[in-house]
Amino acid sequence: TGTEVKAIREGRVSLTDAYCYVRDGEMWIKNMYIGEYRCAGPFQHDPYRERKLLLHKKEILRLAGKVREKGLTIVPLRLFFSSKGWAKLEIALARGKTKYDKREKIRKKEAEKEMQRAMKYMYR
Repeated sequence: TGTEVKAIREGRVSLTDAYCYVRDGEMWIKNMYIGEYRCAGPFQHDPYRERKLLLHKKEILRLAGKVREKGLTIVPLRLFFSSKGWAKLEIALARGKTKYDKREKIRKKEAEKEMQRAMKYMYR
């Protein structure tokens, strides 16, 4: 909608936790936050509504096949405006972390904290 485009131009967008999925042969994005446009008054849009993405049918079928087959997820990387003024969304196929990867990351983070504590006490 118009208020969404104006809010995007103001930079009131967050792609955190957003993901894309295929439903009835169409690509949709969910959990993308587009903040309210201040000048719209009472005619605001829903900041978290699902939005349809325009892709070629071949692209949608290829992405849907990969998601179904390999357990990948379609995630948005960045939102930008083309030279013609169209709002474009760059998407990618991504694989989620396994339990092992998550545990490894937590272990590294705890080791870094421990090292920081040790360094703090060494220089006192």
